Amino acid sequence: MTKVLRIIARLNVGGPARHVVWLSQGLQSAGYETLLVAGVVPPGEDDMSYIAAEAGVTPYVVPQMSREVSPKDALTIWKLFRLMLREQPAIVHTHTAKAGTVGRVAGLIYRWLTPAALLGKPRSCRFVHTYHGHVFHSYYSLRKTRLFLAIEKILARVVTDRIVVVSHQQRREINENFRVGTPEQFAVIPLGIDMSVYVDWEKRRPIARAELGANESEVLIGIVGRLTEIKNHKLFLEAAARLRKLTTSRVRFVIVGDGNLRNGLEAQAKSLGLNDSVSFLGTRNDPENFYPALDIVALTSLNEGTPLTLIEAMANARPVVATAVGGVVDLLGKSQHESDGYALCERGISVPTGDAEGFARALAYLIKNGELRRDLGTRGPDYVTRYYAKERLLVDVSELYAQLVDPVTVKTTARSSKELPNQGIASH
Repeated sequence: MTKVLRIIARLNVGGPARHVVWLSQGLQSAGYETLLVAGVVPPGEDDMSYIAAEAGVTPYVVPQMSREVSPKDALTIWKLFRLMLREQPAIVHTHTAKAGTVGRVAGLIYRWLTPAALLGKPRSCRFVHTYHGHVFHSYYSLRKTRLFLAIEKILARVVTDRIVVVSHQQRREINENFRVGTPEQFAVIPLGIDMSVYVDWEKRRPIARAELGANESEVLIGIVGRLTEIKNHKLFLEAAARLRKLTTSRVRFVIVGDGNLRNGLEAQAKSLGLNDSVSFLGTRNDPENFYPALDIVALTSLNEGTPLTLIEAMANARPVVATAVGGVVDLLGKSQHESDGYALCERGISVPTGDAEGFARALAYLIKNGELRRDLGTRGPDYVTRYYAKERLLVDVSELYAQLVDPVTVKTTARSSKELPNQGIASH
């Protein structure tokens, strides 16, 4: 068995937590024994450790590893270095920004702090980092963002063997726009999800709508995600308020998720006169049960990697309206028609980020065109089954690891982005 040390900052609600658990569990049969390392989910964030428990994965917890920059980071690096000495991994794979920083700094020490390094022979260990998103805009101040970008560039140069991104759009942003890493370091490996839990969404729909007290004449528009600044729920509520002037249909809005902004968003909904038409459902751990109830799934983020919520929406044959950020562009496909501040794409409607009026017009257009909603929805399941199945994810990561551990005997499977539009290991 090849040992892998997989590091993530915390198992909070979101796609990355599910991703690392699926990899830790699923790659066992491919010959990769994984130790999952995680920090502690801070107060105010929902914990997804239950996903690991359900999969039989027991994380090694480093309590000092937190999302924000902290003096405790030095202790985290020391603990990770000691863990590497103990485990002797062949591969260290970091996920998300903070884990990528402390994990690779510890890895740099581990690789070179050995007597053999005096002879130019560092420890044999490969380092992989996955960007599920990035923090190069919309998260922090300009000064802090520049610092983080400089650190990422250094780490990519001195300690990273491969950089994994979850979409081609993300690769273009990180490598070409922000100049992190070299083209040869990058591998595009899209997310993967368990499609089996969504196959009977049609049977679940009447049950799910009854739970929300919705009749078939009502249009339910939902948004799913943590209630944090980067998800920009304020724009969702602003668009909801503007939508009332653009449609005569009865529309209700559903917000799934929780976070530090909930009180402020509830106050905003009330001030906009939406308190009777907006429902805050809090965190839900059963996506197979609430997506079928929705008629449209919205995403208003300022920054994204590849949002799991849109993949899940498509798996449930739900049409989507989303801001054109990060990997959303790849998910929705080519623009077919542009009008009134939005673009009709192959698999949904995209809106420029920050445009509440354009978002409202896009929603109104979908509400008016029921046939288009059904058409966009029916394209979703086949698309995500083909490109975003969990089984494909496991094969792609297994191939990447094999190339790193035994590059001489393993036949390279790198392919160009033109040959591989939305899946697999695409090197550049």
